[in-house]
Amino acid sequence: MDSEAGLSPHPPAPATGHPVPEADPGLVARWQAAGGELVDLLGQVREEAGGVAGVRLGPGLTVLVTDPDAVQHVLARRPDRYVKRAHRARLLVGDGVLSATGDAWKRQRRLLQSQFTGTGMRRYDGRIAGAARTTAARWSGYARTGEAFDVGQEMRRFALDAIWRSLTGYAVDEETERELTAVASVAAALPTLPADAADARDAVAADLARIDAVARRAVETARAGAAGPDGPGLLQVLLDAATERPEYTDRLIRDELVTLLVAGHETTATTLTWLHLLLDRNPTAREETLAAGPEGSARRRRAIQALVHETLRLYPPAWILPRHAAAADILAGHTVEAGTDLLVCPYLTHRDPGLWPDPERFDPRRFTAPEGRPAHPGAYLPFGIGPRACLGTQFALRESTVLLEHLLPAHTVTFRRTPTGTSYGITVRPEGPAVVTLAPRTG
Repeated sequence: MDSEAGLSPHPPAPATGHPVPEADPGLVARWQAAGGELVDLLGQVREEAGGVAGVRLGPGLTVLVTDPDAVQHVLARRPDRYVKRAHRARLLVGDGVLSATGDAWKRQRRLLQSQFTGTGMRRYDGRIAGAARTTAARWSGYARTGEAFDVGQEMRRFALDAIWRSLTGYAVDEETERELTAVASVAAALPTLPADAADARDAVAADLARIDAVARRAVETARAGAAGPDGPGLLQVLLDAATERPEYTDRLIRDELVTLLVAGHETTATTLTWLHLLLDRNPTAREETLAAGPEGSARRRRAIQALVHETLRLYPPAWILPRHAAAADILAGHTVEAGTDLLVCPYLTHRDPGLWPDPERFDPRRFTAPEGRPAHPGAYLPFGIGPRACLGTQFALRESTVLLEHLLPAHTVTFRRTPTGTSYGITVRPEGPAVVTLAPRTG
């Protein structure tokens, strides 16, 4: 989701700069022959040509941006010059704030941004806590019986419950939960769908119909005045807007509702799944977190937040951010022509050894120790930076922290099966089941 920020005017760019350094064209040919992931190619491009580097993925030059100052330039200093075009998730979220552009995006962002900052966030604290308590109770049952379960599915259940309570005032019920598995199915399919829009829609038509039906029922319930136990939620904000703003049609309300569902649960669930996998590989990090302070203390909460931030460093939800140069510019001393496509890659910036010593190592102390992380705002951007940074950043951090405050002290997690790889799609996520059993934590 996109956050509120002003778009201040900028002076014209200098007239000339150096050409963007290009990677060896043979890199692309070898990558294609090997059938590797895009991130593998981009990592080689950065290593060979630097933090602003050209690569020919098609007939034109694509510019990879990983240098933190160049990242800040593109996303925060010149967002009017480096713009989003068609979003990969448009098939799923329609014209919601995630994919909207121009004046429509500004209006939609303005309506929602107050819900996710300061006072607005506090109204959802009880709903997040309710979803965390429900998950904690379910995990206590697993610990008693020894039942094995998929931790990724459990994290999706929690995150969906938290956002559904925030949207509607109701805890998610079994039928809604079952039908909304279609959201994850469509999101996972997006990178492999046909290029033709009609063919792509046909390929996931059944899942989209399930999502639309859930959205329609939620809107009908809210319009009937049937507020949930927690009172009206974000959906009511959209319905109230429709009484004054003609652009808030039923279709746009559906698109915003689905956008909030996608942004509010899939990325959080993925982050929490990665976190459990990382703790399994680094068990001392869990014990150090719990030893940081007593239950409920500010010190423990900061240590838990550091776990989340270090997970987000290694596996940022928005691992790649496409932009398009609407006008010519000078970027880090290099000429970028109008019409150039750019790829800002937080995943690679977060793993730059010049910014993060021993970057592949999981070390939450980067976020608690003085000078443990780079000061440059372009060096750490798991939710983006600038006017299109994720609107739900504080929501995601709050729900992750609250859940971990319940789960980490209570259970020892043992993995019976771990994912076989990593999928780089709309998000970067574990590929395959993550099956665990629980035991009560001692000590």
